[in-house]
Amino acid sequence: MSAELLSILALILMFVVATMFPVNLGALALVGAFLVGTLAAGMSTDDILGAFPGSLFVILVGVTLLFAIATNNGTVDWLVRAAVHLVRGRLAAIPPVVFVISALLTAVGAPAPAVAAILAPIAFGFAAEYRIHALLIGLMVAHGTQAGAFSPISVLGGIVNGVAKDAGLPMDYLVLFLASFAFNAAAALLVFFLFGGRELIRRGTYVPEAPADDESPGAPAAGGTGGDGGGLRLTAHQALTLTGIVALCVAVLAFKLDVGLTAVTVAVVLSLTSPKSDKGAVERVAWPTVLLICGVVTYVGVLQEIGTVDYVGATVAAIGVPLLVALLICYVGGVVSAFASTVGILGALVPLAVPLLSQGTLGPIAMIAALSVSSAIVDVSPFSTTGALLVANVRGMPRDDFYRGLLAYGGAIVLAGPLAAWAVLVAPGWLG
Repeated sequence: MSAELLSILALILMFVVATMFPVNLGALALVGAFLVGTLAAGMSTDDILGAFPGSLFVILVGVTLLFAIATNNGTVDWLVRAAVHLVRGRLAAIPPVVFVISALLTAVGAPAPAVAAILAPIAFGFAAEYRIHALLIGLMVAHGTQAGAFSPISVLGGIVNGVAKDAGLPMDYLVLFLASFAFNAAAALLVFFLFGGRELIRRGTYVPEAPADDESPGAPAAGGTGGDGGGLRLTAHQALTLTGIVALCVAVLAFKLDVGLTAVTVAVVLSLTSPKSDKGAVERVAWPTVLLICGVVTYVGVLQEIGTVDYVGATVAAIGVPLLVALLICYVGGVVSAFASTVGILGALVPLAVPLLSQGTLGPIAMIAALSVSSAIVDVSPFSTTGALLVANVRGMPRDDFYRGLLAYGGAIVLAGPLAAWAVLVAPGWLG
């Protein structure tokens, strides 16, 4: 049996074992990376460890540590109340606002994981405080980041346009951007009604409760949407924490600094300024989630090193029926991207599609747009960077329940997303 087939079977076995036994899938994936890489592919230990996503590890730890501190000292609660105050307490307006802000930030050039890292903890504060379904608010962040991800000045948009240009393929920047926005907006609309949007509309405007008589000085008021703004007072350390969060946003979005390292830096500064209020924040980092995500991504890195992804793509391309091959390539992009880097997958699959597009049967603009949508919309998977950040920062819902819900939704998107993109963009043949 070839190393490529063995690595695929091992991945399937890991999911089966993790489903049947209380074993962290990330730990299984690390064992799989070690055994498959060493025994089946002859990889060295250094090569296997080289697939470990160090940057993702730092992002997960840094961001969850920072917002654990912000939760401990009440800053996240303050942000929640301030946001609801701005929308005048209209609960149904909160998810669309989160979606639009996420899309805007990625459209102007911010990497999707960076936007998710910044917005997810705050958005989940809305869910916890105002009884909004955690999957609803989290998926608004995820789909929002992908909605704006293919603008001409965005990271993914620049990569796809550059790869297509190098391959000598025609491109339409507007089609690529609008296709991604439309598909993710449609998914967000579905999510809104699937996870409690009607209930939010029915509940109407949030009515603040009166503060309890025994509320401690400086503690957050129960409401905060009232006109007097009494519930929006900040303590000194909350103000410093809020300044740190703003500094993180500026550092990442304006100066392109690493989101993980910057978040750790801000967290350490806050811990030094108020050790008592920030005590226990390290214990609140989602360590099981860190192990889960980093382990799976390490195994996928080994698959890429072995050549499993190229093997699957070449096998699909050998079928010879252009429309069917186009659909299968979209599925390869969707399935693999759900576990690995969208950037890496698009960089590999767009050139892989060149022989197919050179036949003149399929429109290259439509095919590249469909492949891009298929590879990015699945970033709601809990094994993607964006999905991992959602799992790590969830509030208002048990993390295990949220993980299972996100896994089920992500699986549905992996099945439906590439098919929908192919059916709308490629099959009609209306884009040359």
